[in-house]
This record gives sequence, C-alpha cells and structure tokens, in this order.
Amino acid sequence: MSQTVEKNPTATIAELQKISSQVRRDIVRMVHGCQSGHPGGSLGCTDFLVALYFYILNHQSDFKMKGEGEDMFFLSNGHISPLWYSVLARSGYFPIHELATFRKLDSRLQGHPATEENLPGIRIASGSLGQGLSVGIGAALSKKLSKDTSKIFVLMGDGELQEGQIWEAAMYAAHNEVDNLIATVDYNGQQIDGPVDEIMSLKNIKAKWEAFGWDVVECNGNDFESLLPALDEAIARSGNGKPILNIMTTEMGYGVDFMVGTHKWHGIPPNDEQLSLALGQLEETLGDY
Repeated sequence: MSQTVEKNPTATIAELQKISSQVRRDIVRMVHGCQSGHPGGSLGCTDFLVALYFYILNHQSDFKMKGEGEDMFFLSNGHISPLWYSVLARSGYFPIHELATFRKLDSRLQGHPATEENLPGIRIASGSLGQGLSVGIGAALSKKLSKDTSKIFVLMGDGELQEGQIWEAAMYAAHNEVDNLIATVDYNGQQIDGPVDEIMSLKNIKAKWEAFGWDVVECNGNDFESLLPALDEAIARSGNGKPILNIMTTEMGYGVDFMVGTHKWHGIPPNDEQLSLALGQLEETLGDY
C-alpha cells in the first residue's frame, strides 16, 4: 500500500534515501506507463527534490497559491515533471494513485507542469526553458514587500543556461539584492542533443555567476552527505545582500545503471524489459501506486 511522508527536518540520510528509491520507482513506472516523458534528468535530480520537500522546505500540503508564510519552489526545467509529481504526491499534495494518469488524456499531470489543471503544488506553467529564475525573482521580491521571511527556491538545468533570459535575471537579482532567493543548477553535463560541452560549453559557470554578483555553493546532488550541508549553507548565507546559487553536480539517469551519464535517456521511455531491469535496481520502500 502506498504511503505519504511528512517533512521531517531531523530525517536521517537513510530515511531520505528510502524515499528517493521509491520516487525513482515512480518515475520509471510513470514514463513507461504512457511511453512518453523524461526519465534521465528526473532520476538525476531525485535526491535534490526529496531533500527539499522532506527536509528543507517550510511548506504545507494544504496548498495555497500565494504561499504566504511558507517557502516556495519553482521548477524551471519542467520536463522533469514525473519527479516533481511523485514528490508532491508522496508529500500529500494529491492522491498517490493519480500518478498512474501521467501524460494521459484529461489528466492533471501534464507532460510539463501547468496551472490550468489546478494541480496542488504547481504555481506556474514551466518547461519553456529560461523563465523559471525570472518568476522566482518576482516571488522573492513579493516576499520582501510583504515582510515574509520565507525563502524562494528555483531549479534550472545546465543546458538551460544557454538561454539569454537566465543571465538577464541573474543581473537583475544581484543588482536588486534579492537575497531570499536560492537557485540551483542541475549540472549533469547533458542536454537533449548531446553533451553540453559539445552543444554550447558553459565554461566556468561558478566564475560566471560570481562575476554576476551571486554567492555560490557547490555540491554533489546524488550524495545526501554533500547535498544537505550545501543547502543548509545556502540558507545560512541568505539575507546578506546577494542571491545564492547552488551548483549541483549530478548524473543523468542516476539510480538505474543503463541510464546513467548519457543524454540518450533525456526523453526516451523504457520498454517492458528495461522497466523490469530498472525496478530490480530500485527498492520499493513506500509502496507503489
């Protein structure tokens, strides 16, 4: 029987790893079930979203669009929606059994998150890359105007940094001292057409963000012993006049050996045999939907 899990700021790494294993099972089953979707980046970022929703964020599953008095998260690289949907469902935002409707007709779980379906947890339509950071800045400024001390979190992909809007937003946030904003880049080195370095190299992204006026932390996004301290450090550095960027190194497809480290699983669903192989590597810890 499937279970939801409440946020626990004292959760152990072992407990978070169990949640991640179940979320990864959800991801491969969802993408297989409709034979469409993006498993690679979803698997790679699983530990990050599990850390946010089950350890870091001050949030309520009784969803309110304005998010007053709670931390808010915006997913800019919206194609990793199966991951977000799983985490939201496992957090109690909507019934876990609804994950079975992913990308199907009349489902609230669209291929890219959308607001018209009124799915709890979703505040913007995303997946048209480059826009999430700008929205996060707007939300962060709104928090400041209303004297709300909660934080804004944004996740972007590394290939997404090839979008010019990202850098306009980066300049704006630093210039306006948007220091209640913590953005993360999923630095997996892969995008839909191949390795990022071959499509358009990002060069030294830490130096670039620091030059734009951001405070930068770095971590391994597939290792909770690296990820959790980095997020805690990012929060500790907030409120000091600079926006914070977390450069999070991950492996696309992490958790499933034949999907790891290649752009080929960016947007390809597993077949029946591949699903069976993947599930054999992922422990069922909270019950499948």
